[in-house]
Amino acid sequence: MSEYIFKLPDLGEGTVEAEIVEWHVQPGDSVTEGDIIADVMTDKANVEVPAPVSGTVLRTSGAPGDLVAVGAELAAFETEAGAGVAARESNPAVEQDAEPAQKAESAPQAAIEAPSADRVSEPPPQQSQQIAAQRKMPVTSGKVITSPAIRKRAKEAGLDLTTVAGSGPRGRILRSDLDAALTQQLEAPAVVSGIGPVEEIKVIGVRRLIANRLQASKREIPHFAYVEEVDVTALESLRQSLNARRADQQPSLTYLPFIGLGLIKALKQFPEVNSLFDSESGVLRQFERIHLGVATQTPDGLKVPVVHNACSRTLWNLASEISRVAEAARTGSATRQELSGSTVTLTSLGRLGGITSTPVINAPEVAIIGVNKAVQRPMVVDAAVTVRLMMNLSSSFDHRFIDGFIGASLIQLLKDYLEEPALLFIDQATE
Repeated sequence: MSEYIFKLPDLGEGTVEAEIVEWHVQPGDSVTEGDIIADVMTDKANVEVPAPVSGTVLRTSGAPGDLVAVGAELAAFETEAGAGVAARESNPAVEQDAEPAQKAESAPQAAIEAPSADRVSEPPPQQSQQIAAQRKMPVTSGKVITSPAIRKRAKEAGLDLTTVAGSGPRGRILRSDLDAALTQQLEAPAVVSGIGPVEEIKVIGVRRLIANRLQASKREIPHFAYVEEVDVTALESLRQSLNARRADQQPSLTYLPFIGLGLIKALKQFPEVNSLFDSESGVLRQFERIHLGVATQTPDGLKVPVVHNACSRTLWNLASEISRVAEAARTGSATRQELSGSTVTLTSLGRLGGITSTPVINAPEVAIIGVNKAVQRPMVVDAAVTVRLMMNLSSSFDHRFIDGFIGASLIQLLKDYLEEPALLFIDQATE
C-alpha cells in the first residue's frame, strides 16, 4: 500500500486558486478512479473534481468556503502499490501532483526541518488555541509566515496577521491559527447593546466572488455615468405586433433583444466601447466581434451569462439565446464558456428597474448599459402634451478609455434606433 497525494490541478484560464464548495467524500471512504470527490469554484464556474486513483480517502484539505491554491494538497489516498505511478502515466497533467509517502522517509534532514508549505501538518484547533494561549505575546516582529490563501482570508476579515501567534514551524500561521483568531474576534463583546438577535452569514461561494469583483471594479475603475430617456412607444407597438405573429417555437419578445440589437449596431460606429482592459499588461484590447453579457439574477446571486457572437444573430435568434443562457445561469447548468468571454454587458431589473440606476462595470469591460422600466409619462410632442411610453437608459463607462463624448454619442445613437425601430432592421451597408 502507498499514499497518493492529489494536489489541486491547473483548472485553466489563469486560475491560481479555487474555493471548496462541497466535499462528496470523507476520510475512510472508498473511491474508484473518476468518482467525483469534490466541487470547487473558480472565478469562472463550478468544477467537479474526479478522483485520480482508486483507493481509500486518508484525508481532505479544507472545508467548504476555504481557498485552495493550485498545486496545494487537496486530498490523500491509500492505494495499492504502483497505483500512483499508473495514474501519473495515464494523466501527465498531474504527474507533479502525487508523491508516495515513502519518499518523505528518505528525504534529507534539511528538508525535514524546513518542510514545504503544502506538506505542513496542522494541529487540531484545540491544540492550536492552547499553543497560542501559551505564547501570550503576539508575533509583532519579523516577517509573517503563512500561505497566500490565509493572507487573503485575513485581509477580507480585517485581521492583522502580526497579532496572530502561529503554531507551525518557525511560527508559521496555519489555518487553524487563523480560525482560532477569527473565532476570538467574533466572540469579542459587542460595543452596542440591545441590538437583538444577529445571524452571522459566512460570505462564500458566488456571493464572495461577486463581492470581490464589484469591490475591485469600483476601486480600480473611474466610472462615468450617463442617463438618457428614450421614447419607446413605437417600439412597444412593434413588440406587441411581432409577439402576436410569432411562431410556436419562437420566444416572447421583451425589450432586451431590441436593445441588444440596437447596441450591436451602435457599437459598429463606436468600436472602442467594445473593449477589454488588461490591467496587468496595460493593454486595451478592442474586439471586432461582439459578445454580449446579460446580467442575470440567480438564487446564488448575480451572474453574467454570455451570448457569444451576438453581432451575427437576428432579432429572434438573439432573443432565444438571451433566454437560453439566462435560464442556464439561473438553474446552475451554465458552462464555463457560457459564463465568460463577454465584451460588453446589458443589465436590467425588469419591472423593478426604477427611474435611473448606476450600474457597476463588469471588469475588464469598459462599459455597461442599464435598462430601467418603461412607464407612461406626459410629454410635449409637436407643441402638444401627449402620453408616451418612456424608458431611461442608465449607463456607466470606464472614463480612463471612454470619453464622455464617446459614451454619450453611443447612447444617443442607441436612442435613435429604439425610437425609430425600423432602423434596427436596415442593413448597416445601406445606412
